[in-house]
Amino acid sequence: MTFPITPLFGNDYQTTLNTKPFLRLAGDIALDASAFKNDVDVLTAVKFLLDGIARTVSLVLTGDKQFNEDQLINLLNNGVSSLFTNKTVSYDSIPSTRVLEIPANITLTKQITLQSFTKIFLSQVKTDRKDGLYTTLVVDDNERCLGLVYSSIESITQAIAKQVGVYYSRSRGEIWEKGLTSGNTQSLLAVDIDCDADALKFTVSQVGTGFCHNGTKTCFGDLAYGLTGLEHTLSDRKVNAVEGSYTQRLFKDETLLNAKIKEEAEELTEATTKDELAWEAADLFYFAMVRLVANGVSLADVERNLGMKNLKITRRKGDAKEKFLANDTKTTDNTEEPASKKAKLERTLCSNDKIYLDVVQSTDLEGVTKAVTRPIQKTSQIMNLVNPIIENVRNIGDKALIEYTKKFDGVDLKTPVLEAPFPEEYLEGLTEEMKESLDLSIENVRKFHAAQLQKKPLVVTTQPGVVCSRFPRAIEKVGLYIPGGTAVLPSTALMLGVPAQVAGCKEIVFASPPRKSDGRVSPEVVYVAMKCGASKIVLAGGAQAVAAMAYGTESVPKVDKILGPGNQFVTAAKMYIQNDTQALCSIDMPAGPSEVLVIADEDADVDFVASDLLSQAEHGVDSQVILVGVSLSSKKVQQIQEAVHEQALALPRVDIVRQCIAHSTIILCDNYTEAFDMSNKYAPEHLILQINEADRYVPLVDNAGSIFVGSYTPESCGDYSSGTNHTLPTYGYARQYSGANTATFQKFITAQQVTSEGLDNIGKAVMCIAKVEGLDGHRNAVKIRMSKLGLISKDFV
Repeated sequence: MTFPITPLFGNDYQTTLNTKPFLRLAGDIALDASAFKNDVDVLTAVKFLLDGIARTVSLVLTGDKQFNEDQLINLLNNGVSSLFTNKTVSYDSIPSTRVLEIPANITLTKQITLQSFTKIFLSQVKTDRKDGLYTTLVVDDNERCLGLVYSSIESITQAIAKQVGVYYSRSRGEIWEKGLTSGNTQSLLAVDIDCDADALKFTVSQVGTGFCHNGTKTCFGDLAYGLTGLEHTLSDRKVNAVEGSYTQRLFKDETLLNAKIKEEAEELTEATTKDELAWEAADLFYFAMVRLVANGVSLADVERNLGMKNLKITRRKGDAKEKFLANDTKTTDNTEEPASKKAKLERTLCSNDKIYLDVVQSTDLEGVTKAVTRPIQKTSQIMNLVNPIIENVRNIGDKALIEYTKKFDGVDLKTPVLEAPFPEEYLEGLTEEMKESLDLSIENVRKFHAAQLQKKPLVVTTQPGVVCSRFPRAIEKVGLYIPGGTAVLPSTALMLGVPAQVAGCKEIVFASPPRKSDGRVSPEVVYVAMKCGASKIVLAGGAQAVAAMAYGTESVPKVDKILGPGNQFVTAAKMYIQNDTQALCSIDMPAGPSEVLVIADEDADVDFVASDLLSQAEHGVDSQVILVGVSLSSKKVQQIQEAVHEQALALPRVDIVRQCIAHSTIILCDNYTEAFDMSNKYAPEHLILQINEADRYVPLVDNAGSIFVGSYTPESCGDYSSGTNHTLPTYGYARQYSGANTATFQKFITAQQVTSEGLDNIGKAVMCIAKVEGLDGHRNAVKIRMSKLGLISKDFV
């Protein structure tokens, strides 16, 4: 028996999960097919939900022929576990075991509240214990047993409400939340009931040293060292590997790592004895795991794909590539699968390969889905590293900051903060040309953001005697994270610092990791900090800088909002502090790898198109680059591919570009409408329009961080000097979020003033609604006033 209710989601599944996060505890989730336009949108939802939210995702079919046979097969092949329907699905290709009647426990999410969700769960469990407690088995996200505990009705209620491990201590006779004192916290992932309904299973993500109070991973001792243990070890070594060590070389040298994987795979095929096979397989697993960790892929991601392969109802032929087959074993079967049915595995581009993008037709739904699927972001494991850092900074303050800067940046500081006015020597090396460039960029950004400033309150008379107003107030203290270390990013500093200054923030704090060479922040960043009126620069990066600004230390002021991009550790720390009510600190927006989508037609300049694609590809191997072509000829596509290849070879970061282009795609559409529909579904961070009369098509854009209109508007201009902001929503969040702007550094306050005339106009409506809601105090506040004004009789009921 699993959770006694199956939530039924519509196409607003992300919003629903944000407002009702407890729904993920059900484990098994269903989607309402009628709420989605097509099977591509369903697959997007399935992929999102299976990424650490749901165990299974089923599809509820209520209408006739919502999807054809091929579409249903595609859905069942790519993550949909079952089709729920009360109608007949008469396709021989679909196994009857995958088509089930709609269960009685399917419930629309809008009908589920936290209270009803908890009540339904508690109604299904029972206990024969005299103390009324429920035996609870706690397992981790790999289904490994951590320990046996007990739960009460109140602890279960709190656990569901908070989505953390909350239990009942028999020895202390009280409820306890795991990790509140030790720091070994748990995120609750799922809650299940056993077949007899008298025992519970809590699936948790355990952080810190372990589950047991004795410091071991489980109450039965430490776990055996297997693939999961190897994954944790490599994740740690990726960050903390000794300079020049073999592990560090493997993470940094992809050519070496790929060679080792091929070497170990060959040795596995040559092994004959049981011991040899086990030994060589272990070696291959090790190097394969290094490649997974290096690219942010977890074991959970692999296991999820194994599960999806197990669910497939159509199979590939299973033939190996010819280059791996001996001549005498080649198949004589010339039958080949259609291109659209071939699995699009992760492409790799070797040093002698052409740096070409993949090409798919817009009609190839599977190909398009894979092309626009963003790199998987898994923060659960990274939080194992981030949480202790945050807690140390929170508890130890400056001392922890100094220690982490020495550990991660190789810089031994006496103080973690550079106070304004900043010493002149910190500007050494700053050229006049750079000053002029920064001044121009700062002024343009200032002009554009100053124009956004609302100078007068919005005042509306909603009824005679009822005046409502809305006015902005600057967020008092803001912390701006500027990535640094090996990179110099003054553009990020000015994109955040200038709007904060325009908005009127009283204190602006920069944070940027110091250079290893001299322990200083780059002079360009210091110059921007001076121009923007920053009060101090925190000489730290990563999660430790975010924690210092969120909670404050002896020398770092606590801020009200943290903004700025960063690596996965910075992102994880920002998400952590945003969800910690004790921090009372917000963030700008969720972050993911940088991305660009270019729409180009037959008249586009191929060199311009290639340069725009590559300017994004050089950001990192996980950046996403997509070209949507409108009626492009095969000749034009080839010209673009050649231009990308030639320009890429001339770039210093060609190795990064090669890895990025390996998972980048050209999607060929038949018309502009189709192209913009594709773009709006993807919701890119950067949208570049290299099409005729580009400005005419801007009204068709519903979802994008920033648009670059016309062939002479490269993304680089917006990144630095045009005036718009380059801090933009990624990962599809352009559907819900705006890029950084003046209002990002403000909050808006509403006010209302009601006169006696106004009270006469709206008072009875207020009392009527308050009465139906059972809030007599609300009703009485109006009733007393109206009675004293003689607007109602004293015996008014």
